[in-house]
Amino acid sequence: MTAPKQEKWIYKNKDKLDVKFLGPISAVFDFYAGIKKRPHPIFQKMGLEWFVRFLMEPYRLWRRNIVSNPKFLLRIIHQYFSQSEVRRKE
Repeated sequence: MTAPKQEKWIYKNKDKLDVKFLGPISAVFDFYAGIKKRPHPIFQKMGLEWFVRFLMEPYRLWRRNIVSNPKFLLRIIHQYFSQSEVRRKE
């Protein structure tokens, strides 16, 4: 299952499962199976593995990196400031 399908499935089904943790694993199986190579460890250490993967597969990953990530960041920022406002009122 690809992103964001796996995240949506987890959110929809989390209450039906008797587990303590649910987490998407993205391309982990592809890496372990040898189907895809991980970027150089330098990029992994710098936290830029996603960027190298995007450059290698832009047509597959463009929506996730160009559309979904900024939306996600905006939601986090909005939630942070909403909670800050609630804390100030208390």
